[in-house]
Amino acid sequence: MKRFKPSTLLFVLISVAIYALLQVLMSLGILNSFWSTILRLAGVMAIVSLGLNLIYGFNGQFSLGQFAFYAIGAYTAADITYRWTQLTSALGLTVILAAALLVGAVILFVSRVVGKMRGLDTLSAFALYLAGVLIATLIAIRIGTLVATPVTALLALLPQKIALTVVFLFAVLLGGMIAAEISFLFGLPIFTLGSDYFGIATLGFTIIVKVLLDNSDTMFGFEEMKGARGMIGIPKITTWFWVFFFLFFTVVVIRNLLNSSYGRAIVSIREDETAATAMGINVAYYKNITFVIGSLFAGLAGGLYAHINGFLHPNTFSFIKSFDPLIIVVFGGLGSVTGTVAASFGWALVLEGVLRLVLPDGFETWRFVVYPVLLLVMMLLKPQGLFGNFEIPFIRAVMPPLKKKNQAAEATSPEEAA
Repeated sequence: MKRFKPSTLLFVLISVAIYALLQVLMSLGILNSFWSTILRLAGVMAIVSLGLNLIYGFNGQFSLGQFAFYAIGAYTAADITYRWTQLTSALGLTVILAAALLVGAVILFVSRVVGKMRGLDTLSAFALYLAGVLIATLIAIRIGTLVATPVTALLALLPQKIALTVVFLFAVLLGGMIAAEISFLFGLPIFTLGSDYFGIATLGFTIIVKVLLDNSDTMFGFEEMKGARGMIGIPKITTWFWVFFFLFFTVVVIRNLLNSSYGRAIVSIREDETAATAMGINVAYYKNITFVIGSLFAGLAGGLYAHINGFLHPNTFSFIKSFDPLIIVVFGGLGSVTGTVAASFGWALVLEGVLRLVLPDGFETWRFVVYPVLLLVMMLLKPQGLFGNFEIPFIRAVMPPLKKKNQAAEATSPEEAA
């Protein structure tokens, strides 16, 4: 039986202790609903920022599209739970679940076909993917509509709270899956661009998603989303437990990924893309897979965020707000998981918590002046970020100890020395 490392046990124990302490403070009312909401928003922002740190900090892709996938995950999850709580229908769940599974299967199938076709250019490959995804989506809508009634009846047999929890979990996971699949399709044609142009393209995608959400009720027929008026009626079921659970899951996945051969390939592309190509690393593949995983985390975070306040508005996901996770990643330190988590909670507690309480009435908006000033001072004094390359022992890769010279000499036989 494989034993856990001391650093792993220590990380788990401290994490559980922090969760339990904050949960007790919330249950006793010492932390009121205001601070409880701030902590949940901080955890959600940490998940979004960790996904961006994987894309930008570890892989070197300057992306401003993280909030677009954050919005996709939020509205996807909200539509599923809204239909269940307000309409008592699992139609949203069945259709989106069928779409996520079929589109994922099509992407895997087309990727194998494209891999066997030599000389196929990027746009032609993208056209094949897009055609397959559209066909799979139409089939998924038909299948999801057919099975919606029996699935609704099946969920109705469960106690109300358990049924809502099941729908909520599926909604959050499907929000992440849909965001990941859309990011894969979006990434295919734009990975041929340079880093700066890639950033501009992702910023344009964020603006496109925001405009589509503004017109979601008239353009796509999603009347429950209410377009630019904002979506209401979303159940408030994102608790501190679920935020902590998904944040813990995100940290562990990123840690294991970075300490694997995939992670070393991802980081090598950031260090020197030409050298990575020369060593046989498929740069386009690893860029795309990194972008997809980072977007997956953004979609998960969006699903959690949608159920905190029970209200969504497209302005929450505007291109100006898309700079928030980028600021957090730079503030905490590019390529630092520990720094990103710490900066996320600092961002929420200071910007949305402390400054709101400290500043006089009528001057709350001045927090958007104080915060950039603090960021500017930090960048002048410590440009590598608050944590730089520091990581806690659990996240930091532990290399095997080097052999001492005398041990190496003793292990060398006389014949080998001769």
